[in-house]
Amino acid sequence: MHKMIGRIILFILFVSAFAFPLLETGAATSKVYKVPVENVVEKGLYAFLKRSFEEAEEAGAKAIILEINTPGGFTDAADQIAKLMDESPLRVIAYINNKAISAGAFIALYADEIYMSPTATMGAAQVIDSAGNAADVKAHSVWVADMITAAESKKGREPIYAEAMAEPETNLPDYRAGVGKLLTLKADEAKKVGYSNETVGSFNELLKITGLENADIISTKETFAESIARFVTNPIVVPILLSIAGLGFVLELYSPGFGVPGTMAGISLVLFFYGHLVAGLAGYETIILFLIGAGLVVAEIFLPHGIAGVIGSLAIIGSIIMAGGNPMYMAISVLIAVAIAVIGMVIIMKFFGKKLHLLNKVVLMDTTDTDSGYVSNVNRIELLGRIAKTSTPLRPSGAIELDGERIDVVSEGSYIGKGISVIIVKVEGSRTVVRESKEKGENE
Repeated sequence: MHKMIGRIILFILFVSAFAFPLLETGAATSKVYKVPVENVVEKGLYAFLKRSFEEAEEAGAKAIILEINTPGGFTDAADQIAKLMDESPLRVIAYINNKAISAGAFIALYADEIYMSPTATMGAAQVIDSAGNAADVKAHSVWVADMITAAESKKGREPIYAEAMAEPETNLPDYRAGVGKLLTLKADEAKKVGYSNETVGSFNELLKITGLENADIISTKETFAESIARFVTNPIVVPILLSIAGLGFVLELYSPGFGVPGTMAGISLVLFFYGHLVAGLAGYETIILFLIGAGLVVAEIFLPHGIAGVIGSLAIIGSIIMAGGNPMYMAISVLIAVAIAVIGMVIIMKFFGKKLHLLNKVVLMDTTDTDSGYVSNVNRIELLGRIAKTSTPLRPSGAIELDGERIDVVSEGSYIGKGISVIIVKVEGSRTVVRESKEKGENE
C-alpha cells in the first residue's frame, strides 16, 4: 500500500515537472499588438490601423495597445478609425505617451482603457477648416456632438469634459476651460475626471498594470507602401500633386516629344492613384476611367469637332474626384490644380519667355512670324484693279474666274449675281475683295 502511494506521488511530481513549464509557455504565447498612432490623422492612417486590427484578430491577440502621439487631423478619417475600434472584439487600450490633441483625443475616447504618461496631454479638439479657422456653425455642432458620443461610448466618462474639449463656450474654470478656451487635460487631471485609468511611467509599467506583462508583444509598423499612401493622401499634399500634374502637362503641350514636364506630371498622377489605392479610397475602376479619358484626349489630335477632348477631360476629372474619400474636397483640389496650372503658365510665358534658357530646352519658344522670314499666305497685289467675272453668286462670298484661274473672293457687302463683271479692289493675304464694275467698255 505504501509502495503504491509512493508511486502515485512520484508520478504526480513527474507530470508536474513537465506541466508547469508548458503552462508558463502557454501564458507567454498570448499576443498583444502594439500599434503606433502618430503624426497627422488621415485616411492613410486608417488603412494602416485597419490592417493591424485584422492581423491582431486573425492571430487571436489578447489586446491591442494604441500608442498615441498625434496633433490631430481630419474628422472623416477619425470617424472611420473610431468605428474600427468600436466594432473590434478585442480589448483596445490607448496609451498616450505624449499628445492626443483634437482628432487624437477623439480616437482615444473610443478605447476601452486610457493610460497616460506623466507629461501627456489630451484635448483641444475644436474642428477647423482648411484655412486654419474655426469651422462653420453646422460642422462645429456636428463635431461637438461626435465628441460627446465618443465619451459616452464607454462607461464612467462624463461627456461634459469631451464637450469642453470641442466647445470653447463650455465653462470649466477648474481645468482652464472658460469662455473662449478649449479644455486640455494633463495626465493627473484626466485621471481625476475619469478619462484616464492610470498614469504610467513606461510601456512596461503599462503592461504590468493591465496584466499583460507575460504577453508576447508584436509591434506593427507601416509598410513602405502605407507610408507613401499616408503622405500622398494627406489633404495638403493632394492639390500639390494635382497641380504638378496639371502644370507639367500644360508645359508638355509646348514641347516637342515627351520631356521632363510630362515625366513629372506622370509621376505625380501615379503617386496620387497608387496612394489612394493602397489607402483603400480608390478602386481600379477609377484608373480605368482615367485611362479612357486620357485616350480620348490623345484621340482628339486625330478627330474633328473637339467632342472627344471634352469627354476625355471630364472622364479624367471624374476619375480623380472618385479616387478621393471626400468628393467635395477632391473637386476643390482639382479647381486649385487647374488654377495653379493656368497661373503658372501665364507667369512663365509672360515674364521669362525666350530669356529663360533652361526653359528653351523644355518649351518650344520659336514663332513663325513674318520678321523671321515665315509667310503664311502670298499677298497677290498684282490682282488689284483687274476685271473678272463671277463664276458663282457672291452672298457676299463666292468665286470669280480670271485668266482661267478660279479665285475665292468676297464682295464689299452687297449681293452680286453669277456672270457679272467685277473689279478687284483689295487684297489682304488670302482675302480678296471685289465690287461690281460699273464702267462701260471695261474688258476682262
